[in-house]
Amino acid sequence: MGEHMLVENLLSTWWIVVAAFLAPLLALATRRKIPDVVWLLLLGMLIGPFGLQLAEQTEAVGFLRELGMGFLFLLAGLEINTGQMRGRQGRAAALTWVICLALGIGAGLLVTQGQIHVAIVFAIASTSTALGTLLPILKDSGAAGSPLGGATMLHGALGELGPIVAMSLLLSTRGTLGAAMVLVGFAVAAVVVVLVPHRLFTRIPLLGRAMAVGANTTMQTTLRFTVLVLLTLMLLTAVLELDVALGAFAAGMLLSAVLSGMAPEHGHTLVHKVEVIGFSFLIPVFFVTSGMGIDLGSVVTQWPMLLGFVAAILAVRGLPVFLREQLTETHSGLRTVRERLALALYASTGLPIIVAVTQIAVSSGLIDEAVASVMVTGGAITVLVCPMLAQMVEQGRPTAPSYDGA
Repeated sequence: MGEHMLVENLLSTWWIVVAAFLAPLLALATRRKIPDVVWLLLLGMLIGPFGLQLAEQTEAVGFLRELGMGFLFLLAGLEINTGQMRGRQGRAAALTWVICLALGIGAGLLVTQGQIHVAIVFAIASTSTALGTLLPILKDSGAAGSPLGGATMLHGALGELGPIVAMSLLLSTRGTLGAAMVLVGFAVAAVVVVLVPHRLFTRIPLLGRAMAVGANTTMQTTLRFTVLVLLTLMLLTAVLELDVALGAFAAGMLLSAVLSGMAPEHGHTLVHKVEVIGFSFLIPVFFVTSGMGIDLGSVVTQWPMLLGFVAAILAVRGLPVFLREQLTETHSGLRTVRERLALALYASTGLPIIVAVTQIAVSSGLIDEAVASVMVTGGAITVLVCPMLAQMVEQGRPTAPSYDGA
């Protein structure tokens, strides 16, 4: 029995790794017009239960998938500039996301005919921004250090943090007040988990030297500490019945804040190491298994819903971002209509949160698997189309700067 399970787990994992290996080759063959993550989803659909049935989500594969999601959100948190989030640009972007959420709930109530919890699922899914997905796209295009890249990172951070918090508050079985208290308790515990070891490393020279000496050797002390923090906070969110993505994202944000205050160069090195672990194996597993859960046949029969969901994402996420940049002062440094439109398209790129919120909604009985497949496919379409359109808009001829309202 044990040997049979081992073979089953290894066989499914082998097919997933084959898909993970082929995806970047196909992305390069298409000159990255179809991103790596889309190929991961497509190949997952091909090998999964609704395709050739070569791989299935065994218990072991499901655990690897959760770790992959954890590393994806850890990286997103590590890339966040917490100082920028507290500044005027960050406050403006946060208000924009709140406006998007309100519009999303309103649109969801209309679509679902007043089913508030389903409307919340719709709003969270349609107002998310896939920062982890956009990071390699921005880095490969060289836009990461530009004002547009900075604004995209900020809206992406809030487009992941906001929906994660909203999921924990609005979709909890505890009720909003109880969920808020649990969330506050988690925040305090997360700070303790990171800051207490940090104080020990800075106050006890022997520990600090040991961490520094072993950081770039086979001991990899800083990377092992990062993984420890990640798993600790993921475990804590699981025990508190919060989404594990919250724990992973919080781990990244807190570690980023600590490293930026100590030695920024160590932060860049750590991000590179986490990228190697994440993007070589665990994160591809997350996206391939997400594709394995998509029933393409069911999605095709519901194409009006699919197109409607993509249009909803553009309407309740992309359009408010564009109008806020166009009509108000957001301190983003974007001076042309093209830059603002590109930002709106980048902000409309969503997938990991859509996968996470639909999983919660299906397990809670709020939506069925067919609707979840449509929403995840809609997120995949935004990953395929929106960054491509954003780059086309950005690389076009610049237009005259438009009026910035006060």
